[in-house]
Amino acid sequence: MSKEKKDGNWFKRHKILTIIGVIIVIAIIASTAGGGKKNDNTTADSRKSSSGSSKSEATTAKLNEPARDGKFEFTVSAVKCGVASVSDSSGYLSKSAQGQYCELSVTVKNIGNEAQMFDGSNQYLFNSAGQKYNYDSTATIYANPSDSTFLNTINPGNTASGIVVFDVPQGQTPTAAELHDSAFSGGVKVSLQ
Repeated sequence: MSKEKKDGNWFKRHKILTIIGVIIVIAIIASTAGGGKKNDNTTADSRKSSSGSSKSEATTAKLNEPARDGKFEFTVSAVKCGVASVSDSSGYLSKSAQGQYCELSVTVKNIGNEAQMFDGSNQYLFNSAGQKYNYDSTATIYANPSDSTFLNTINPGNTASGIVVFDVPQGQTPTAAELHDSAFSGGVKVSLQ
């Protein structure tokens, strides 16, 4: 076998092993970030089955009702829409909405055994047609006067409260929020009506 053929075969094997290694690393990261753990999507509402036994179901929570996803327990207290712009506490920095801002007031409690970071990019609003809206990072920072309320890690047993801001079209009314403890979790729905 010529040296060129040997080098070519070595390169192909090395490439395949590298791809397999990358896939394994991605799987490990996903499982340790919350994707591989049992997802606890529940609300405080415990339903009774037809046989009369009580069991917890993953249901849509309501305003002011705790709902769990993974390591976090979320309580949405209000949603306020029709906000044209949001300013920081100094009043010098502001951001205007493309449509209107909807401010979701939420309390997040870490119910797990390890610290976990709440990330606004994992939270969503939905309208009655099922359209999904992402949060506005700059507006969220401005709406929370205490430095980056949600970008700090929440330790077990601790709670953080603040506002997550979404830019939705004028005339739209969000009907539900979907809240996640991480990008890999299943999330929990909260009715906003």
